[in-house]
Amino acid sequence: MAQDFTAAMKDMMGAFPVDTSALTDAFKTHASLSEKLSAVALSAADQSSEISAKWTKETLTKLSGVTKAQAEPADYAKAMTDFASASAEASAEYMAAFAEVAKKVQMETVDLVLAAGKDMSDETTAAVKKATADATAATKKATSK
Repeated sequence: MAQDFTAAMKDMMGAFPVDTSALTDAFKTHASLSEKLSAVALSAADQSSEISAKWTKETLTKLSGVTKAQAEPADYAKAMTDFASASAEASAEYMAAFAEVAKKVQMETVDLVLAAGKDMSDETTAAVKKATADATAATKKATSK
């Protein structure tokens, strides 16, 4: 006598339903994290481009002093020295501004990742509890037949 394995498999799979809501929640959490991380990256790129533009504009303004005709050859050396000194000072200032942007990105990223990790941990715990309850109920139902 041949057993109907198809029917047996259907009964067995039906007794242990799969809840996809945990996967949906995980996807939503991941999408939300990606959106927030993208916002941090875009904000940093915007701030960095503003710093770069300001630095370039300031450098070009200072460079105009070097290109002016001077009365004495020594004045050219002085103009070049003044430009180099001002450029070094500006470099330190703008590099510090870039460092602040990077520091802010790092702090925001860590905060977001930690918050997402907590959310994912909470979701996983809830999904495991629900799966355990569903499996227990399905087992009781299957063994009571």
